[in-house]
Amino acid sequence: MIDLRLLREDPDRARASQRARGEDVDLVDAVLSADERRRSSSVRFDELRAEQKQLGKLIPKAEGEEKAELLRRTGELSSAVKAADAEKDEAAAEAQELLRRMSNLVHPDVPVGGEEDFTVLETLGTPRDFGAEGFEPKDHLELGQRLGAIDVERGAKVSGSRFYFLTGVGALLELALVNAAIAQATEAGFTPMLTPALVKPQAMDGTGFLGQAAQDVYQLERDELYLVGTSEVALAGYHMDEIIEANRLPLRYAAFSPCFRREAGSYGKDTRGIFRVHQFDKVEMFSYVDPEDSQAEHRRLLEWEKQWLSSLELPFQVIDVATGDLGSSAARKYDCEAWIPTQGKYRELTSTSDCTQFQSRRLSVRMRDGKHVQPLATLNGTLCAVPRTIVALLENHQQEDGSVWVPPVLRPYLGGREALEPIAK
Repeated sequence: MIDLRLLREDPDRARASQRARGEDVDLVDAVLSADERRRSSSVRFDELRAEQKQLGKLIPKAEGEEKAELLRRTGELSSAVKAADAEKDEAAAEAQELLRRMSNLVHPDVPVGGEEDFTVLETLGTPRDFGAEGFEPKDHLELGQRLGAIDVERGAKVSGSRFYFLTGVGALLELALVNAAIAQATEAGFTPMLTPALVKPQAMDGTGFLGQAAQDVYQLERDELYLVGTSEVALAGYHMDEIIEANRLPLRYAAFSPCFRREAGSYGKDTRGIFRVHQFDKVEMFSYVDPEDSQAEHRRLLEWEKQWLSSLELPFQVIDVATGDLGSSAARKYDCEAWIPTQGKYRELTSTSDCTQFQSRRLSVRMRDGKHVQPLATLNGTLCAVPRTIVALLENHQQEDGSVWVPPVLRPYLGGREALEPIAK
């Protein structure tokens, strides 16, 4: 959540942020009103307690009617103190509850608007001209079936729609992608991690996934646990309720984990193949840094994503995501979108978000620099979301005979093979 002190000092910035996101602007004044009640009742509580203590010193010395009056007043004060204390706690709880409903303050340079109002920052690589090569590109599902790599029919039979099997070379391709991604992250200084797929409500709520994204979350009510939609949740909770010495920062983790998403708002979208599914595997980068370094770290995460997609020799563009398409915890987000030939457009493969101190404040993850303790900054970045990466690889590197060229970065993890060959015509 955002800093309440910052909200008091600059409410117009918070209102502008809420407005840019298309969210409730009145929430700002509701938080400030509750906080004002908390502060005024706290002052009243302190005044009443001071009077109560003063009378406590006078009573032993008083006699007769004076003592009786002091005792009567003490009784009144006792009730008033309890009422002021209760009012203070109630107002504080209300202010915190309202504050937790507010999204992070957007960075002032983020483009304002909805999903289609992003800004293209750069384009890398050139989409192939299949017409000039003399053949019509096949989509990833047809290619995957010919390679014996993807089986969505049996995925639906076993688990339902938007589930799939990766078989044969498809399974090997996933393992190659994961190993190559972890190798890049490790070389960059990230600590490799395998994280829990089930987390407590505190971790899920602390990262902001029980707000606007709640409809996409799988919950196990009997066990009071949630299935994560990204290992970001477990990695953000890893240092929950801890104070980290400033000289240990930055802390960088790269986690491989399964991810689960209902995709509740995507009915009818991307129903063919494995582009949008309920379960997938992903390598995720996560950073804990000094708040003053969060913007620079955000650019670093983006560069690592660009390095990864470039090593796969995929054409892609980098976009600055618009305010209305940001997650609640992100102050700014960059997406890398790969060209998908059969769709004739760029589609998201990776994203990286600067969450500033929003998550750390909710999860009580702090840094200590000398005597100064404050919430640190958290950032996340997809390195490899496996199914979408497979989609992009198959479609962009397909050959006319149905084979798929293998980028050199993956060959050591695929027994040195330079192409994936179809097993069925």
